Amino acid sequence: MIQESARTGIVQKDKETVALIPEIKFGMLTPETLEKLASVSRKYEIPAIKITSAQRIALVGVKPEHVEAIWDELGMEPGHGLGTGLNYIQSCPGTSVCRLGQRDSLEMAERIYDAIKPLGIESKIKFGVSGCPLQCGEGAIRDIGVFGKKATGWTVQIGGNSGLNARVGEVLAADLEDDRLIEVLTKLMVYYKENMKPKERMYRFVPRMGGVEEIRKAIGLE
Repeated sequence: MIQESARTGIVQKDKETVALIPEIKFGMLTPETLEKLASVSRKYEIPAIKITSAQRIALVGVKPEHVEAIWDELGMEPGHGLGTGLNYIQSCPGTSVCRLGQRDSLEMAERIYDAIKPLGIESKIKFGVSGCPLQCGEGAIRDIGVFGKKATGWTVQIGGNSGLNARVGEVLAADLEDDRLIEVLTKLMVYYKENMKPKERMYRFVPRMGGVEEIRKAIGLE
């Protein structure tokens, strides 16, 4: 039996092959990375390549005996596709290329990743970061959403969710400059880590703690 992990892959329907998901931060790729993915897919006769909702690329239908060779040839780390922790940060391109971007969402996504990843949250956490209020980073339906405005700074939403239990996140804080945003998110995630039930998602955590107003008070925003 195949043991699933980020490195060994996610077992597919046929129970004989796996999907490998390399770490691709914020959906940004280089031509060189695309060429590597295409090359190993041809070499190892991988039948499908899928773009995931986490802005990653999954190599689907990999034979288990090829897994280690594929990782070696890609030279990439496995993405966090299983279990708990910082599952992903979805981001729009922000001011880097988008004509509508008001804030640098890619740089902020990197800062959030560096601040939150080491906390070791034992629940699945999904972030959405957008460089303007149009929210192409889909933060309104993620555990934590962040969007920017040029004049006033960043807004934080919490408790969003997609799927069967769809829920739009509520505003926790607004008009935050870069350093203050990281401070607020860190306080929020520490509070979450200390008070969450095992594997409890943010959309359940927020109402259980009394709502956004109570969380705001608890982390010193009021």
